[in-house]
Amino acid sequence: MKRLTLLIRKKIALYFVRWQPLHWEEYTAELVGTSFNIFVGLSAVVFDFGQGLPMEHLIPDKSIRLLITGLIFSGSGALFAISPLGKLSGGHISSSVTLAFWAHGKMHGQDAVGYIVAQFIGAIFGALLMVSVWGKYAGSVYNGMTLPGAGYALWFVFLAEVFVTFLLVLSIFLFVCNHRLMRWTPLMTWLLITAIVWVEAPISGASLNPARSIGPAFVTGLWRDQWLYCIAPPLGALLAVAMFRLLSMGRRDVLSCKMFHAPHYRSIFKNVRGSNHSLRSHQP
Repeated sequence: MKRLTLLIRKKIALYFVRWQPLHWEEYTAELVGTSFNIFVGLSAVVFDFGQGLPMEHLIPDKSIRLLITGLIFSGSGALFAISPLGKLSGGHISSSVTLAFWAHGKMHGQDAVGYIVAQFIGAIFGALLMVSVWGKYAGSVYNGMTLPGAGYALWFVFLAEVFVTFLLVLSIFLFVCNHRLMRWTPLMTWLLITAIVWVEAPISGASLNPARSIGPAFVTGLWRDQWLYCIAPPLGALLAVAMFRLLSMGRRDVLSCKMFHAPHYRSIFKNVRGSNHSLRSHQP
């Protein structure tokens, strides 16, 4: 009986040791980055499409306004990626991206959970801040919620979200596995997400990220069809990981799990050759 008790205690101790340490600086950076991205991005949605605001008359063409929205929304994410906080955490600001790196064996489970929780909290905070700034104008566009486009079947909207997330995550993996391309990852994501928003947003809202959808949905209190955005983007991300493994066939692998890799910043990721694995405090 004593041996069994000791064995159980050892197992419990090993369990907690395995889940330490928690990297609060990185989680906080993801929270701040996601808040910034959601606040700026949703503000762009309101400014470009809110009823009673001048953009509707200045630029009557909705397609052009959508392009501007995509440039600002994704541009804020790229800007965060190259910031000091983005260089620390990797600038994922997307649950789909974090899930993909974890599924590929590049993140510890507790860090993936920490990132995703931080991203959801950050998205809610960013949406709350946006509503407090824009007020009734935000309400005129459902606070920037992602909703299926009129006239599109749900199955088509679902597949569209799967495809665009698949395309984004696969593109990120293909860039961060190449020494020459990895430094250009923020620029690539900026342009690619802009194109996705421009072309695909009328179909599904171009979520690409469960946290991006849950933030404004939580603030609005409207959950219609939001299950779709919690399932389709993660599925697209996992399919992208599978496709990357199929294409690379073990010849190439992810060199960094950061959107913009800076060697003098610490890395909490695992099994990546392009990162500094030291867990010392980063030196900006």
